[in-house]
Amino acid sequence: MLPASLPAPRGDFAVVVLAASTGGVRALRRVVSGLPSVFPVPVLVVQHRSPGAPQLLTDLLRAAGTLPVRTATPGPLEHGITVLPARTTADVHPNGHLTLRPCPTAATVDDLLTSAAATFGPRVLAVVLTGRLSDGAAGVRAVRREGGRVLVQDPDDAEAPGMPSAALATGCVEHALPLDLVAPALVAYTMAAGAADLFAVPVPPWARLGRRGSVPA
Repeated sequence: MLPASLPAPRGDFAVVVLAASTGGVRALRRVVSGLPSVFPVPVLVVQHRSPGAPQLLTDLLRAAGTLPVRTATPGPLEHGITVLPARTTADVHPNGHLTLRPCPTAATVDDLLTSAAATFGPRVLAVVLTGRLSDGAAGVRAVRREGGRVLVQDPDDAEAPGMPSAALATGCVEHALPLDLVAPALVAYTMAAGAADLFAVPVPPWARLGRRGSVPA
């Protein structure tokens, strides 16, 4: 159950996860700038980056939009945008609290999405933006396996297509969108009655829904 301080989510979403790596600052700023101040679902942001300037991404996103933006600390998931520190992932608990832990590997997105999916199931809306390599692919499988929803930035539109391409290759993505359409899609999914169901795309039979390291049936 989410803390009472959070607005009641519409569309049954408990959390939106925005994930990015290379090129992510520009992409995240564009998405955040398109979210209204009344956006009802808490947003978690995870990006691969150097820990040298811990508040920089938080400050840049705060300047880009109208939602409150904070750096994540252990405690309740709050309204607005919560930015995970560099090289850190989070475990999401059923009471809506976060615990943070170091993640020195390039699996910060996978770990966060897997935890969110295990806790909130179909109430997770995941978005994989620009980035190199494949972090997020195992995470989007976990989200779809539990009934959640997955969007990606169109790889042709991304500064670094690796992460959205790897997510698409799983078969677990509902829509690949140009960056300018990601924020409108999030608004529609969460704030327009019935839109999430209207946009639903079934998981194809070839989709790789297995857990990390497992072989698809």
